[in-house]
Amino acid sequence: MEDGVMIVTPLGGGNEVGRSCVHMSYKAKSVLFDCGIHLGFSGMAALPYFDEIDPSTVDVLLITHFHLDHAASLPYFLQKTTFRGRVFMTYATKAIYKLLLSDFVKVSKVSLEDMLFDEQDINLSLDKIERRESVRSSREEDQLIVTPLGAGNEVGRSCVYMSYKGKTILFDCGIHPAYSGMAALPYFDEIDPSTVDVLLITHFHLDHAASLPYFLEKTTFKGRVFMTYATKAIYKLLLSDFVKVSKVSVEDMLYDEQDINRSMDKIEVIDFHQTVEVNGIRFWCYTAGHVLGAAMFMVDVAGVRVLYTGDYSREEDRHLRAAETPQFSPDVCIIESTYGVQHHQPRHTREKRFTDVIHSTISQGGRVLIPAFALGRAQELLLILDEYWANHPELQNIPIYYASPLAKKCLTVYETYTLSMNDRIQNAKSNPFSFKHVSALSSIEVFKDVGPSVVMASPGGLQSGLSRQLFDMWCSDKKNSCVLPGYVVEGTLAKTIINEPKEVTLMNGLTAPLNMQVHYISFSAHADSAQTSAFLEELNPPNIILVHGEANEMGRLKQKLMTQFADRNTKILTPKNCQSVEMYFNSQKMAKTIGKLAEKTPEVGETVSGLLVKKGFTYQIMAPDDLHVFSQLSTAHITQRITIPYLGAFNVIRHRLKQIYECVEQSVDEESGVPTLQVHECVTVKHESEKHISLHWTSDPISDMVSDSIVALILNINRDIPKIMAESDAIKIEEENEKKVEKVMHALLVSLFGDVKVGENGKLIINIDGNVAELNKESGEVESENEGLKERVRTAFRRIQSSVKPIPLSAT
Repeated sequence: MEDGVMIVTPLGGGNEVGRSCVHMSYKAKSVLFDCGIHLGFSGMAALPYFDEIDPSTVDVLLITHFHLDHAASLPYFLQKTTFRGRVFMTYATKAIYKLLLSDFVKVSKVSLEDMLFDEQDINLSLDKIERRESVRSSREEDQLIVTPLGAGNEVGRSCVYMSYKGKTILFDCGIHPAYSGMAALPYFDEIDPSTVDVLLITHFHLDHAASLPYFLEKTTFKGRVFMTYATKAIYKLLLSDFVKVSKVSVEDMLYDEQDINRSMDKIEVIDFHQTVEVNGIRFWCYTAGHVLGAAMFMVDVAGVRVLYTGDYSREEDRHLRAAETPQFSPDVCIIESTYGVQHHQPRHTREKRFTDVIHSTISQGGRVLIPAFALGRAQELLLILDEYWANHPELQNIPIYYASPLAKKCLTVYETYTLSMNDRIQNAKSNPFSFKHVSALSSIEVFKDVGPSVVMASPGGLQSGLSRQLFDMWCSDKKNSCVLPGYVVEGTLAKTIINEPKEVTLMNGLTAPLNMQVHYISFSAHADSAQTSAFLEELNPPNIILVHGEANEMGRLKQKLMTQFADRNTKILTPKNCQSVEMYFNSQKMAKTIGKLAEKTPEVGETVSGLLVKKGFTYQIMAPDDLHVFSQLSTAHITQRITIPYLGAFNVIRHRLKQIYECVEQSVDEESGVPTLQVHECVTVKHESEKHISLHWTSDPISDMVSDSIVALILNINRDIPKIMAESDAIKIEEENEKKVEKVMHALLVSLFGDVKVGENGKLIINIDGNVAELNKESGEVESENEGLKERVRTAFRRIQSSVKPIPLSAT
């Protein structure tokens, strides 16, 4: 067999009804659908044609439901053949399968020799059946799963996976600054990227965004990506620089400049407080206050809200607003815990320590290195330094360098997005980022190291780049200082020198004494313990998940929060990387009427009829005419036509149809001139020729049902053609049938009420124990002084009519 050829073979159910069993093979894989018996035969003759296949090659057997013609040969196939594959059916099917087949064995009228299987075979087959729900259980439907793929009990490679109601969201997509190559990535192999609907990036820092080009270009992800305008503008600059300064081989590079450019085309932007909906997932964002463009994302899936803070700061600084507090409480808050239970110094205290260290160092003829990310805290620190230099003329001959290949481009971006900053920046008379005392330094080659200076250089962790080159040059001189202004990540040189080791390893592999002064003065725009507690107190979420923190600090913060929320039954969780948190939410389903249906308030008990339209997780009921107004759905009408061989008299069909349906109108087709019957104005029957009848109708459930019945009726007449009477006989029989119906109705009434007579006016007189009721056979109206008898007669007559009279479709 050719590798690309699919073969489908009915082993049963082919041009017959019974022993359903269909074999499919493709690319050396074999599947069997259903495994029934033929109810018209017994013993081996009732089985599908199993000898046409090799049962040992069947990989999977799928049972659709428990009916005997779809499942009753399963015990035989499992126990009496060489089949060794797997069998699947739903929970309900398996439960009924056992009862039905046990009863089948008991009532079978065959000898023991002809029995296909016994009770023991059924029990043995049950052990081999695996169950899969056709629809997920309500418990599973209500399960929300959160899994850190990074930043779980660590700081770095932030990436948090969330799934609920079949929807999947990924928050952030960073790298770990302490590692390189594939080791720096989040644990993407824990998920199927193709199932992710939305990816939300909170800000541009490498530990939150630098694996995005890899995820977009090197995986099966096909969803949509969102970030704020400022984040997208800086993302391109920052990642291009990251690729250029990375000290890894070409083989270990996660992506190149071309991948970054392609990723830009896939990124969509979102404004603060703008609501976006993707596949039933609604989300919007708030100011996070961490860096320019940083956002906290609120996601709503089926009414369950999840807030992901990313990195946030509750303190307004020289250029950024503080993080906003959402106006309502989320059901789950995934929040950073970078500083654990630590408390930040007041801003003015930090700024004074910072400027004092720098002033003291340069007064002694030393140099000051400030390792910082090219964007973020760097701009805040430059504002402080520029203002300090302006207020101290004696320092204005000492140069301040902003050492980054991105220096000029970064400042241009900051100048562009001043409206995203705080009132201090917006109200400034001149551009605050047009520094008077700060110069850009693009590379170490153009730097003239001839005296005291202050250099702010990236990266902040001293792993490589300009900051590392300057550190290697200055670390052995005790007159020099290194000021670490932000959070330092485990595994980086910046983290190592905080503990002031005697020696450090240089980039060339040699060791050197660490004589320079190391100062850790945190300007990190992360919430401290007090800010985190106050923020969560305002939100009061029932579920809190801590991420983006070292295990010890996170653990201490968890204990503090457990004490704070002890009286509120709040769950506080600290999952590790790849450790899933499962929560359950019972979402209510409610449908709203809109359009024409909403114009009138229905009375209690009144039936409202309309179309139920589901969009995402919202339900609406509307009139069919409103479908194009309130949805993007379009409607179409399917006109069907079928031609049936027929040799009998056309009036025979009319006669038979009038026995079944209440409204059968006869006419002549204006175009063709052929005799025509209109059945309840939904199906047209035409006598096309002496040998053919045609049916025409617009497809809908009622019309399809009526047309099916007419086809069956014509086929039945065809079978009886030798006995079909002439047209005059048909009319005579029709009159006789009317009389028979009258007699049957009268007899049924007598059986129910006993004394039934025909009055002079043609009405039926019913007398029960002196209580009299008069029944009008034409209208069905009943007159009686006894209300109970009146209702009994009316109900009985209506039921008798429905059983002997033609069908009025309006009743449906």
